Amino acid sequence: MVSQPKGQLVIIGGAEDKEGDCTILREFVRRAGGVSARIVVMTVATSLPEEVGRTYTEVFGRLGVEDVQIVDTGHREDGSDPRALEAIESATGVFFTGGDQARITSQLKDTELDKAIHRRYAEGIVVGGTSAGAAMMPDVMIVEGESETNPRIEVVEMGPGMGFLPGVVIDQHFLQRGRIGRLLSAVTQQPVVLGFGIDENTAVVVANEEFEVVGAGAVTVVDVAELTHTNLGQILKDEDLAICGAKLHILPHGYRFNLKTRQPILDGVAETTPPTTNENNQTPRAEATAAAAQS
Repeated sequence: MVSQPKGQLVIIGGAEDKEGDCTILREFVRRAGGVSARIVVMTVATSLPEEVGRTYTEVFGRLGVEDVQIVDTGHREDGSDPRALEAIESATGVFFTGGDQARITSQLKDTELDKAIHRRYAEGIVVGGTSAGAAMMPDVMIVEGESETNPRIEVVEMGPGMGFLPGVVIDQHFLQRGRIGRLLSAVTQQPVVLGFGIDENTAVVVANEEFEVVGAGAVTVVDVAELTHTNLGQILKDEDLAICGAKLHILPHGYRFNLKTRQPILDGVAETTPPTTNENNQTPRAEATAAAAQS
């Protein structure tokens, strides 16, 4: 039986605040040890490693972290660099930047460095990732796909992920890019039952078989464990998917979700009044969804 990792994951939907309160990055730092944290920034996903690395070094520095190292695996052989391996051994937090998730898997997966990060995560460090660094977290990831579309077989391309959070599919920039169609397409076609759509400047913090939402947006959880019908085996590539019986949860800041029972954790959640609406009788989130669909 595989033991539960002792570490935590901070999975960010992209475009996290780096100039204001830095709520999400502050939470990453806090869980990694606060001002005593030793953070390694992995820039493998980006084509601008120096610029992106400098940005995160400055942000973490403003949050009080003095020990920040940049590790860039621009080539696959860099995955066995002794200096990079040494940095991981002493780290309390490892942070993957945004960019292209396919670069992460092609240049890092199954290298010595990858194995070291997974081992350190099992031992208790915090692993974070934003945008591409979020998409790569499952064992099967979204490589690319169409936004603002209805579910169809061909709207999403899947590939091997890095396996920090197996058994789910994760999509990022979710509300802002209208990606509900491609998440539904992905989770319906994969041997998983949960899909997480994470809005920008929003994160899920995973620990002890549950996650908590942190940030300004929300996390959309799609559960297809109890589908009553799908036409997946009966249609051609360019035809629409039918998906009946899927569950949908929208979880804003402070809400938690049990990954084992696949249920929101509502203990301690205060009852609230219905959200205000605009002149079109829409909530702010519904208004943003409608705007994304029309853009």
